[in-house]
Amino acid sequence: MAKKNKEVSLVVLKKLYFLVGCHDLYGEEALKTIATDASSIVSFLNEKVAPCIEIASAMVLRNADEITAAFQKASADPECVGVIAWMHTFSPAKMWIRGLQVLTKPLLHLHTQIQEKIPYDTIDMDFMNLNQSAHGDREFGFLTARMNILRHVIVGYYKHPDVITQIQQFAEITKAIHFSRNLRVAQIGGTMREVADTDGDRVELESHFGWNVNSYGIGDLVKVIDKVPEEQIDLKMAEYQSKYEIKTNDINAIREQAKYEIGLDSFLTSGRFDAFTDTFQDLTGLKQLPALAVQNLMSKGIGFAAEGDYKTSALGAVMAQMAKDRVGATGFMEDYTYDLSPKEELVLGAHMAEVSPVFAAGKPTIEVHKLAIGERRPPARLVFEGITGDAIAVSIIDLGNRFRLVAAEIELVKQPKPMPKLPVARLMWRLKPDFKTGAAAWIYAGGGHHTIVSTALKLDDIRLFAKLTGTELITIDSLTNIDQFQRELESLNLLAKLH
Repeated sequence: MAKKNKEVSLVVLKKLYFLVGCHDLYGEEALKTIATDASSIVSFLNEKVAPCIEIASAMVLRNADEITAAFQKASADPECVGVIAWMHTFSPAKMWIRGLQVLTKPLLHLHTQIQEKIPYDTIDMDFMNLNQSAHGDREFGFLTARMNILRHVIVGYYKHPDVITQIQQFAEITKAIHFSRNLRVAQIGGTMREVADTDGDRVELESHFGWNVNSYGIGDLVKVIDKVPEEQIDLKMAEYQSKYEIKTNDINAIREQAKYEIGLDSFLTSGRFDAFTDTFQDLTGLKQLPALAVQNLMSKGIGFAAEGDYKTSALGAVMAQMAKDRVGATGFMEDYTYDLSPKEELVLGAHMAEVSPVFAAGKPTIEVHKLAIGERRPPARLVFEGITGDAIAVSIIDLGNRFRLVAAEIELVKQPKPMPKLPVARLMWRLKPDFKTGAAAWIYAGGGHHTIVSTALKLDDIRLFAKLTGTELITIDSLTNIDQFQRELESLNLLAKLH
């Protein structure tokens, strides 16, 4: 999913604050050198890290009052998405306690130093006193561990490519967390009746992630849809014709979907929603299940999940934000059925008519076919075969006393044979490390039947998001051993009971 273009007059750059630890025992000249060194690091990183993030001017902090003020400023700044802390020299860590207690933004502990190599020929005690990152960062590391502060640690020389890449990732994930904390989700029409894994505690969800979820009657949306003028439908039809191949004579069915998309877009924009759900069990006032309308909206970055699954919808919007500046596709998916040919097992992923065209291997076609569910007229929808390549599938579940992310590595593959009688958008993939292990691990972990699939993101991105939000994460990859996997789950469940 690409980010939806919002109607704003100004794009404000998000910031990472750069806080430098030291003390004033070595005099003013030492402090000037520290400030100069810190500024040079910030300048270098601003040239290398994503252009959509700014590392703010370095703050050299000498005592508890300065440290607390800096953290208060970072926490209060709506454009600050995270804080980088680095100890240029020794910084007694008790000075950082009050500041860390008021910090509300993700923390990156950068363990680096201003020089790459030891100046063997000239090193003296003045140099040693001034360049004590190896000393100061351990002191800071102890305190953050003692206070159980959520943080990410990056180790290495700040000019090395691997360090720059990790800082870039931190910036992307913290921007997504910032987005997450302000995310609004419209649950239109409630949740599919009797379904368990799509439900949960919406109050705790907002407390933990910031996802504000509220329900709206389908009539609230229908009122907006009914006011859509014909000329706007004509413009939307022109958009469809430019992006997709029309393979139906039922143009009225397509116009109905165009009307739905315009109405949905207006409803979401006016409510400042970046994600939504619907359900086929509540379509009063609509002639069709929203299909093409939903697919086209997802391609613009709006989070969506079917059957009222607000958790997956929100997760989709957040993962799209993580992947915004990367190449690849991200969107809603459901495991539907299997090919169980021995040693060649495959998963067929699809939905009734709600898979984003970002996954299309070729130009999608607009077709009109009857659905066996929903009791409405045949909806216009996009039909296509999916892309191939490495990907991840991620599910979010509510375990009652905590949320769990289940993330698995998968390999998207070309479907082995045509499916002429299955007119839906679809993907096919292999599970890792193998079908039986991958499927059993997912089921043991309680992963839901709805997922967000991404070819742009990797497990490490989900690990960092989980770490910085304090969310339990279960991963399934090429090294997963099912016996060890079950023991780890048992340990997690036991710890959760104890707490």
